[in-house]
Amino acid sequence: MQVLFKCRHPHATDLRELTERRVRLVLRRLGWLVPRAEVQMSDVNGPRGGIDKRCRVELRTNGSGCVVVASVASDWRTALDNALARAARFLMRLRQRGSDSRGMRQRKNVGSALLAMSESTDLQPVHEPADPVQLRQVA
Repeated sequence: MQVLFKCRHPHATDLRELTERRVRLVLRRLGWLVPRAEVQMSDVNGPRGGIDKRCRVELRTNGSGCVVVASVASDWRTALDNALARAARFLMRLRQRGSDSRGMRQRKNVGSALLAMSESTDLQPVHEPADPVQLRQVA
């Protein structure tokens, strides 16, 4: 997996190695799905302080497109960990949805096979009785 790190803030550049390790650790089981990860760190308010450290994680996936997650926190490490956790959860849900849709297709095929079997046998349709209101009017 290729990990790209972009940052303009001087203190965040010290986190380059930490960022690469964290990305590889969090996505270790999904590495086959994500060939490229891009992490951008920015300081929203500048020197004023506050909850203003933004981490933006962009994951390029094979076949599923691009996943972009952003997180804002009071320090760089928390922003990075929150963004990576959200991205990993989203990828797992995306992967589970793919396997569920295959199961739904299989269930539909079974249902259509049962329908075809019932049509091939000589079953007579069941007729509904007449409306009770009509029966009262006739009697």
